[in-house]
Amino acid sequence: MDIKDLIGMDFRGCVLIQIGNETVFQKSFGYADLPNKIPNENDTKFATASAGKVFVAVGILQLIERGLLNFDDEIGNIFNFHLKDIDGTITIEELLTHTSGIPDYFDEGVMSDYEELWRDFPNYKIRSNKDLLPLFIDKPMMYPRGSRFQYNNTGFVVLAMIIEKITGSVFDEYLRENVFAPCGMVSTGYYELDRLPAKCAVNYIYNEKGDDYRTNIFSVDAKGTGAGGAFTTVNDISLFWEHLISGQLLSPEMATAMMANHSGDAQCYGYGIWLKKLDKGYSPYFQGCDPGVSFISSYDADKRLMIVLVSNYGDNVWELLKKIFNNFTK
Repeated sequence: MDIKDLIGMDFRGCVLIQIGNETVFQKSFGYADLPNKIPNENDTKFATASAGKVFVAVGILQLIERGLLNFDDEIGNIFNFHLKDIDGTITIEELLTHTSGIPDYFDEGVMSDYEELWRDFPNYKIRSNKDLLPLFIDKPMMYPRGSRFQYNNTGFVVLAMIIEKITGSVFDEYLRENVFAPCGMVSTGYYELDRLPAKCAVNYIYNEKGDDYRTNIFSVDAKGTGAGGAFTTVNDISLFWEHLISGQLLSPEMATAMMANHSGDAQCYGYGIWLKKLDKGYSPYFQGCDPGVSFISSYDADKRLMIVLVSNYGDNVWELLKKIFNNFTK
């Protein structure tokens, strides 16, 4: 089937499909700026929501390889502020694998919409990781550390704070110098919504009552944190996969450990990256979803198939990925 037929007429965003070093399909759809009819393009920077956790994980694993951290380091020995009811023996590895039990400021089992967070706490106050502390520091543990897997946003906020504590750099500056720059990802960064650079897509939320769209500027953090919020292009994501898979960001051994299953059989998760079960092994992918934001990118090592899908209207990239993946692997 033709890829354009798989995508359909309603998708808004950008698609990149590569096999090995060959780009077999790349196209952008819809508008980056809807009222002014400015189209999305292949070099448009898109918000990626929770997909940024994979960058934080790479940053942490780099510090481990450099001997500045260990997997079994405990957060109580890293931070000098009062953790209250949070277990100070939570380890780096438990944060990376969503098994820490740390209270989640956005518990997806309780809240279905990220916008709910900002009804009583203005989103414009969230411009650094520490700005999220009031949303979780007074909460109890969700479960005893290490006892099970449960996806957790706070865990990666804490990992970003650990990067800042260990390196003395703001986490996104560290990622820019140690993850993005080595990959040549010049169009990737964490930007404040009221200071967006050129070529950033605006994210839109459909208003069913008025049959129109509003932007998501009051629906997400004013600037991304360790939990997510990076802006990037589909071509930068291709560069990230290339450098991760080839052992240029991490040693081959650490990259293999990152993409090994650490969460059991129900939901497969490595260090900051999801894993899809295949007949032989796993296909790693990372994803993100916010109001007006949807992103997913996967890599199949056997086929050397890399797919990136992103929408600035929250379109269903997950269903589209299944269609494209099945089309190339059947």
